[in-house]
Amino acid sequence: MTAAITASSGGAESTLRPAAFLDRDGVLNRDMTYVCRTEDFSWIEGAIDAVKTLNVAGYLVIVITNQSGVARGFYEEAAVDALHAWMNEQLSHHDARIDAFYYCPHHPEASDGRYARDCDSRKPGPGMLLRAMREWPVRKAGSFLIGDKQTDVEAARRAGIPGYLFSGANLQELVEQILQHPVRVEA
Repeated sequence: MTAAITASSGGAESTLRPAAFLDRDGVLNRDMTYVCRTEDFSWIEGAIDAVKTLNVAGYLVIVITNQSGVARGFYEEAAVDALHAWMNEQLSHHDARIDAFYYCPHHPEASDGRYARDCDSRKPGPGMLLRAMREWPVRKAGSFLIGDKQTDVEAARRAGIPGYLFSGANLQELVEQILQHPVRVEA
């Protein structure tokens, strides 16, 4: 098992489109350490608007997140899937959506032996990004990642796309800057 996915209804389309890969904790929601319940979830300022802006601009919006809380035994994969479904339900009230969620439940120091490994899906490895690029009609040109840690940016670099470090301020403002001044990465 490399990474888990929950895709929104409708599946992948055949026309290639750029993707906006977003880390979850610290980018879409406040990082409260091991967020797995809706009552612990708090959207980052501008996150909902940022997702909607990306949808309108024609980007696939794909969440790429390490979820070592599963490996550490703090919560089950079903809790991650339920939270992701809830996030998309909340976004739907704003005519916004996340097209797919990829997460890595592994950690080399896991308390649950099923998840005790160091795999290339765990960022800074590019595995989740590369898998999403295979499974969705992603056009690398124009695609990018936004993360709140250097490991996120490194995963983007290894996958051959630009990575942006998010300060935690307003996600909509960063997305607008990226869309107005895209970075080109030579393949």
